Amino acid sequence: MTYATVQDVQARSLVTFSEAEESICAALLADAAVVIDAFAPGADDEIKQLVSIRMVQRCMETGDVPIGATQGSQSALGYSQSWTYGNGATGELYLSKMDKKLLGCADKIGAYSPTQELVPQTDVIIC
Repeated sequence: MTYATVQDVQARSLVTFSEAEESICAALLADAAVVIDAFAPGADDEIKQLVSIRMVQRCMETGDVPIGATQGSQSALGYSQSWTYGNGATGELYLSKMDKKLLGCADKIGAYSPTQELVPQTDVIIC
């Protein structure tokens, strides 16, 4: 299952995908759907589509300035180029802070243990 199509990603790209890139994009869209469902299964499908596209774009970006780069530098005759990424991720699918806000799973305070439902709740009086 995917929330976006290869054409959705291609429409937001500056380059035309080859057949191999289309195949990779389709696989990444399926992977992105799994990641999104793990974080926010109840989010709207339109939001899931947008986040899927953003995730795959970051992973497949090959432009001069990579998507997600927070700093960069280039040199001319010394053939030097460097980029700094705020989250340390390159070439992988990840949810950015904006993606998490869109999905409604950002800035949650508190904790939840899935095992707490296994223990029956009783009134305990501690003296």
